[in-house]
Amino acid sequence: MSISPPGPTGLGPVVRVLVLLVAGIGFLFDTYELLMFPVIGRDALSELLKVAPTDTAVKEWTGRLLWIAALCGGVFGLLGGWLIDRLGRKTIMVASILAYSLSPVAAAFSTELWHLILFRCTTFIGVCVELVAAVTWLAELFDDKRSREKAIAWTLATASLGGILVTEVFIQIKGIANELPALPVPEGSNAHAAWRYTLLTGLIPGALILGLLPFVPESPVWRRKKQEGTLGRPSFGELFAPALRRTTLVTTVLSACGYAAAFGALQLTPPAIVQGVPTVAAQTVEFDEKIKAAPPAEKKALGEAKGKMLQGYIGDIQRWQELGGLTGRILLAILLMFIPSKWLIRLFLIPGVVLFPVAYLVLVKDDYTIFAMSIFFCGLLTVAQFSFISEFLPRVFPMHLRGTGSSFATNVGGRMIGTMAATLNTEVLSKQFDGPPAMQVATAAAIIGGTVYAIALGMTFMLPTPKAEA
Repeated sequence: MSISPPGPTGLGPVVRVLVLLVAGIGFLFDTYELLMFPVIGRDALSELLKVAPTDTAVKEWTGRLLWIAALCGGVFGLLGGWLIDRLGRKTIMVASILAYSLSPVAAAFSTELWHLILFRCTTFIGVCVELVAAVTWLAELFDDKRSREKAIAWTLATASLGGILVTEVFIQIKGIANELPALPVPEGSNAHAAWRYTLLTGLIPGALILGLLPFVPESPVWRRKKQEGTLGRPSFGELFAPALRRTTLVTTVLSACGYAAAFGALQLTPPAIVQGVPTVAAQTVEFDEKIKAAPPAEKKALGEAKGKMLQGYIGDIQRWQELGGLTGRILLAILLMFIPSKWLIRLFLIPGVVLFPVAYLVLVKDDYTIFAMSIFFCGLLTVAQFSFISEFLPRVFPMHLRGTGSSFATNVGGRMIGTMAATLNTEVLSKQFDGPPAMQVATAAAIIGGTVYAIALGMTFMLPTPKAEA
């Protein structure tokens, strides 16, 4: 779909293409960095904790790390939103891209768990800030309504390619890891671990985007108001003034619900749930029996084959999820042109109230392909909400509060509150149920997913109408 020229910002065609390219690459690698952990987490935690990948400690630390990193991203992302309004959209975007490009490289050389936690947190901080900065920047570069909607929605659609890309990269690296140069890690660490090489690929977005940023402008309208002294000073208190209170609270709750569904269910599916699906569980038992009966010389090879089998299913379910997310973003981008905001978001919320409980309570016990298809649609419904919120927020906050307001809703609601669902699942709710650990997590995911979708649906009746639609 073509993007028509914007109005008074006066961007030439070449600059418009560069702007869209920078935004598209940025959003793609935002997701690439965020979804790297669900792909590599099982192997990384197993090595750093010195336990088997199926150990309970791996499951528990998966939930903890998802929440710890998101909490840090939320706290510092909130500060980043304020800085976006104070120092400029492009300036903070550069700083955030550097943060999330260099942090995974440092994490690749982790030899203890706290190293991975630290650099996972700094990666998350960079992503949290970059997302808000880039959307705000696009919203002000494309000031014509239709151009702005197309620019934001279609560049955000590239975000779902990040999850597919990181899954494919990890699978490819897994196959050639032993042939790659050994990494300089201390003795006792796996110098050919696929998860380490995958983390090193996080440097790619920094090189790509930072090479293009000198050729794209800062937000002209923000810069002009800043130079004229007419730009209001951003304030967190103003978000709760009577004129903006409802907007702030409703968008914060909607963001929290979307992230709760993602972290409390979807992101736990590859590392903690898929191995419980009957097809996968049966193959695991078969391998365990072969390993038990095999001579000592063959046990290692069989163990590696079992690991590859499990990793194949983890990568495959991640692929289904991300393809669903990509489809959801594309649908959102198309429907955005024709349907008012309140009705648009409900199209994605109403099915989710039913789908999440059915997928994680019933279909998880069925054939693997049927469960994978249900995850495709769960990803579609959830990720479409992220695109909706990102496109919606700049339209309901004034210019001097666009970064601050968008950051508050996304980071406080989504990153700090919504992502607690990961820990709520693995540390609290799942332990209330009987059965294998994977099925315990799946049952908790059904409850969390269905509940937050119902809450979000109720909140849409309080959603403010953007001025353009009114």
